[in-house]
Amino acid sequence: MTIGLTDDIATCHALRRVVFIEGQNVDETLEVDGRDGDALHLLARLDGVPVGCARVLIAGDTAKIGRVCVLRAHRGTGIGQALMRATVDVLSARSDVRRAKLGSQLHALGFYAGLGFAPVGAEYLDAGIMHRDMVLDLSA
Repeated sequence: MTIGLTDDIATCHALRRVVFIEGQNVDETLEVDGRDGDALHLLARLDGVPVGCARVLIAGDTAKIGRVCVLRAHRGTGIGQALMRATVDVLSARSDVRRAKLGSQLHALGFYAGLGFAPVGAEYLDAGIMHRDMVLDLSA
């Protein structure tokens, strides 16, 4: 498995289409929000085949991790954890980023908590799916 920063946004879009638009019925106008050009993208490949991705938007000293997805056939294999660890490593290496945040779907709260993220605030509806924000201090 390889995971790293990528400029291959088309492949990330294809993965996100399968996972979010087709798999979770997220409206395409919400998924394709026009912000990909302003973001960092990480792509996970298994034997050269794209299987997951994540997007990061940076504002001030905070990085917002989003659009984290792994194809259904590869879930539960550690790819998601490896993808998130690689994302946090990229952010930790930056002197301008002190905090990472994300909006977790409720079913994934334990997954992100296991990676050190802490829940904050109330639950909310996003794209028809219940979420809760989570944060990770990168300055420690």
